[in-house]
Amino acid sequence: MLKSSFFKYISLVFSFWMMVQVYACQSPKQKPDVQKPAIIEMLYQDTSEATINQLKALLKEDEHLFRWKTHFVVYGKGLNSALGDSLKMRFPEAELKQYDDLFYEFNHSYCTDTTTAKDWEHILLTANLVADTTLQNEYLKYHATQFKEWPEVSKGFCNASFQQLLLFKNGRQLMLVISIPKGKTLDELNPKTTQNNPRVNEWNKIMSKYQEGISGTAKGETWVFFKGG
Repeated sequence: MLKSSFFKYISLVFSFWMMVQVYACQSPKQKPDVQKPAIIEMLYQDTSEATINQLKALLKEDEHLFRWKTHFVVYGKGLNSALGDSLKMRFPEAELKQYDDLFYEFNHSYCTDTTTAKDWEHILLTANLVADTTLQNEYLKYHATQFKEWPEVSKGFCNASFQQLLLFKNGRQLMLVISIPKGKTLDELNPKTTQNNPRVNEWNKIMSKYQEGISGTAKGETWVFFKGG
């Protein structure tokens, strides 16, 4: 009787162990559900207040609406296909572009003082890469190695109290997000990036040969600012 109970106990333990192993095989290490920033652009001819209100009604509290001419842009974290589907249903004639290719990210972990502001203002700009694919690849390589080979640039961002700077790409079009402390302005902070920091001027000069304005910009205009909705 004792021997039978012992084997029954061993059998239960083995069964439990097998269940754990099967679950482990079926459920590989789960990565934290980190919501990544992304952008959706909608090109739509009707720029009326009614359109803006319809767009705002589709957005969550932490999603931000911007506009330049007929370009409407939504910026936020965890933007998914559900929002894209809602936009297609509400605005079937619109052209939608998703920007989730985040190829450059500056944040305060690159600063001596890693403290961040409690509330941020987001500033969005857009431009095109030039059509030459060789130059496009050079541009991407510069950004991939910037923190190592051009540390003065991120130092300038730190000096200017930039909370983050993100660069997205869809085809040739670039989307730039600059986040600054709420209550500050880019006009106030941006000059600090180059203050006693001539390498930033050199960087900006080099970058200018890779960028050009999107359709609708004025002659000689490259980066255009979106207006917050």
